[in-house]
Formats: sequence, structure tokens, C-alpha cells
Amino acid sequence: MSIRLQTWAPYEIQIALNGREWLKRSLEKSGSKFVLNGNKFLDVEDFGLAQELLKSQLDSRWVDMLTGFLPGVFPSMGTLFGEEMGYTWTLWQSEWAKDYVFSDTQILTHYMGSLLRHSFITGTGERVLRYFGRPVRPNGQPHWASDPELLTRLNQWHDGARIRHWIDKNSLKVYNEQNVLRFEFTMNDPRRFLIRRTVEGSGNDEKKLRPMRKGIADIAVRTQISSSRIKNFTEQVAAMNEDFSVGEILSHVAQPIQTNGKRLRALDVTGKDLALLRAVADPKYNVDSITNKRLQGILGSSPWANGLSGRSLSARIGRHLRLLREHGIIKKLPSQHRYMLTDKGRLLTTAINQLLGVKISDLSSLIA
Repeated sequence: MSIRLQTWAPYEIQIALNGREWLKRSLEKSGSKFVLNGNKFLDVEDFGLAQELLKSQLDSRWVDMLTGFLPGVFPSMGTLFGEEMGYTWTLWQSEWAKDYVFSDTQILTHYMGSLLRHSFITGTGERVLRYFGRPVRPNGQPHWASDPELLTRLNQWHDGARIRHWIDKNSLKVYNEQNVLRFEFTMNDPRRFLIRRTVEGSGNDEKKLRPMRKGIADIAVRTQISSSRIKNFTEQVAAMNEDFSVGEILSHVAQPIQTNGKRLRALDVTGKDLALLRAVADPKYNVDSITNKRLQGILGSSPWANGLSGRSLSARIGRHLRLLREHGIIKKLPSQHRYMLTDKGRLLTTAINQLLGVKISDLSSLIA
């Protein structure tokens, strides 16, 4: 860590904490062995312990901990301001990373070329906006209230490569170093993300959607937002290649199922259910939610709708969404009329896209 004291009023203090260095010292205290290069763990004797130690960092009493550093860097603080004066702590910048540690550097290097091409090819403006949870209109253009400045950079060095997406002051990147593949989200402007919280000093306990604050009170929800952004990105990258045959994947939904004593039919993936499955197989749903309204816009003019519109079409789509839920293709988001693809759903939609001849890995090979 490092501490910088501004030596003139208002005597601002900047503290930089490295979570991986923190983990290193925790592992040393526990006696667990590890191999470290910079801030990347190339190997750990007990990965389960390491993960628990990382999680425990979030349970820190941040005000007490940060204030405890002050006497060492600002010993005259009490003399200048009195014992009652204190600091208000905020996060100027935060980084949240997810590391995949490979057993061998060559294994990771083998996949990096395809992975970067896939990330770049599928990193359209619309999809990157969805990675960051930003509003996108049905035609794929940014919502008028978003007005984003979007930038993607691809860099390559002798020991690794990186692709990084910037939107305004926040970024999402993936890169490799030796045998570690890291996905990292950097947040400089938390106001872009809405969270449920109360208004400070209002005396009202009602929680509403409000911009995230820079204060340390929102550290926990900041980590959740950062983790979800990384999850969006990793799931899209994970769709690059599957080791299952189309037949194996389709066989899981080709049989009727029983739920709550009621028999539900199998999915007809090459017949009457194809149009619906094509709609949810859109790659954008790997990172965004599925809604009845969006499907109405896609299916309303198709033969699948049987000439229905309005509430009748909505009801038909609702029944089929329930069918997809029972087959484990989609899952409902809590307290919302929105759905996300499950792991099984992503496999199925990948298979559908292969049947339709839009296999992304084929596209990648053309640009190699």
C-alpha cells in the first residue's frame, strides 16, 4: 500500500490498497504456500483458502482501518484540528478482477489468439454497452439518455495481449500474463450505475434507485456491480467454443418433462419452436435480459405469432417463456419480469446458431 499526504490545507490523503498484496500477507500468516509474480498468483497451495481470504477483505471496518493509518503519516493532525476532526473516505478508483489460473502457460497461449479475435469481433458497440449495463434501444443504438463515449483497444506484447473496452471513465478488459488469464473491471465513475439505497440525511428509510456514491458505504454493492460486469464479459467469451455436439445438446430438451404433477411437452427445436428459440438465441442475450416486450417486437410479424397482437400475443409469449423456464433454458430475475439464459440455455442457443450457420468460431478463423 501507499499513502500520500497533501501538505497544505485541506490536507487531503490518498491511500492505495492492493488486494493481492493483502492476500499475500494473509497467506503468509496462514502458512499456505504460493507462487507470486507482481500482483498475480501463478499457483496457490490452497485455492479455497485464498478465495475465502479475499472475501474476508470485504468484511473490513473501513473507517476504523483507514483512520488507523493516519497517525503514521499525519502525526500533527490532532494538534492542528483537535481530536474531533476526521476524514470522509471515498473511492477515487476501484479495480475488481477475476483470475483464471492455468496449469501451463502454453495452454493459455494456445487459446489467446482465438479468444482475443472472438472478443474483438463480438465486441460491437451495442454489446459493450450491455456489458456495462447501459440502456440500449431495440435497434441497437444507445439510449438518448446514455450518450456514451466508447473506445476499444487491442494491445499485444512479447509476453501477452489485452483487449480493453472503455465507456466514459469505466473500463472492462481481459489479458494474459504467464499462466494467468485476468478479467478486470475498473470503476472511476460510479454515478453511471443505479442502486437501491436511501437518501443520506433524509430521515426516510425508503429505498429507491439512485446513483451509486463514491463513499465507502457503497463498497459492497460496488463489488457486486463490478462482478456482474465481469460475468457478462466472461460468459460472452465462454460462448467462443463448446465441446458438446449439437445432437447431445438438443437431446436434453427433446423429451417431455413433469413439473408439479403436470406434464409439459418437449421443445420442437426444428419445427414450431424454432422461431422462438432463434429469437432468444440472439448473442446479445448472453449479456442482456429477455423480456416479453422485446420478444413481441421480434416475433410479432412472424408466422409464429399466428396473427396475434397486443395482449393475445403477450399471453402466448408468456406461456412459452414458462415452457423455456421449466426446461431450464431461462431463469427469472428476482422481482422483475426479465429473464436470463442459463448455462444450459447458452449451450442450446449456441447449438441453434450452429444449425443456422452463424458459428462465431468459423467467422474468427476467416480473419486469422
